[in-house]
Amino acid sequence: MKRLLSASLLAAGLAWGANALAADAKPTLLNVSYDVMRDFYKDYNAAFTQHLKDEGKPEANLQLSFGGSSKQARSVIDGLQADVITMNMATDINALADNGALVPKDWATRLPNNSAPFTSATVFIVRKGNPKALKDWPDLIKDGVEVVVPNPKTSGNGRYTYLSAWAYAQRHGADDAKAREFVGKLFKQVPVLDTGGRAATTTFMKNQIGDVLVTFENEAEMIAREFGRDQFEVVYPSVSAEAEPPVAVVDKVVDKKGTRALAEDYLKFLWSPEGQEIAARNYLRPRDPAVAAKYTDRFPKVELISVEKTFGDWRTVQKTHFADGGVFDQIYQP
Repeated sequence: MKRLLSASLLAAGLAWGANALAADAKPTLLNVSYDVMRDFYKDYNAAFTQHLKDEGKPEANLQLSFGGSSKQARSVIDGLQADVITMNMATDINALADNGALVPKDWATRLPNNSAPFTSATVFIVRKGNPKALKDWPDLIKDGVEVVVPNPKTSGNGRYTYLSAWAYAQRHGADDAKAREFVGKLFKQVPVLDTGGRAATTTFMKNQIGDVLVTFENEAEMIAREFGRDQFEVVYPSVSAEAEPPVAVVDKVVDKKGTRALAEDYLKFLWSPEGQEIAARNYLRPRDPAVAAKYTDRFPKVELISVEKTFGDWRTVQKTHFADGGVFDQIYQP
């Protein structure tokens, strides 16, 4: 009896060990992303896992990391082993090219649409009933209005807010000096500069600080799911810089890990009809015209400003406005 029990335990142990080895044998893919993409990539990873099964490809352990976009890029530069990086603006992926050549300088040419599978707009989240009557950018610099927005030095969300406000001023006749003054006034209304979009949401929704949260339109849907749709209203300003969140394989990591094929498949699937549907359901503006046509009701028309056509290439934008000693440092006084 003891012999039979020992044999059974040994067999069970061997089976467990085999299963553990099989689990360990699965390739692991880490997607380092930014704060407000949590819901999207949760849905996307489930769909991509099914895609691998449908294609008869090996299973993979799909892992996610979220934070302020520039902070996340810095983590990858400092050694976080990201197979792919999915940021909300090109500056953060450019940083990987400039610091350690983790990606090539022409990374944006490797996928369609400058490697940005969808777009987004900047919106105002205001308290129910919009008690301060905040409808457009000039309303945010009125006396007594507190604006919640993350730090442009660490968050792409913050940078798009800054650029949207600057573009609004230019659209209404401001030269660079006047636009700079306008944006400076806006950031004087900011009581707390959080490092990322989700932290800013917590400041506004949980801590009840501020009259308006400036964020991406897909974050508005995440707030609705978490806090309820009756807790706030969404206001579309007349002008928004067009957010084009880019993605890239991190070459030095995938070549070391042997995960290049998996990583490339993971990103290409973003442009598939299913990937584009998931984007639209999460309030990200799809590139696929057929998918976009099905969701026109959730994407109001707004004047979307091309950052590169308005401000120059992203390297210039970063150096001029957001690098240490740049315009933002000059105008922002905590």
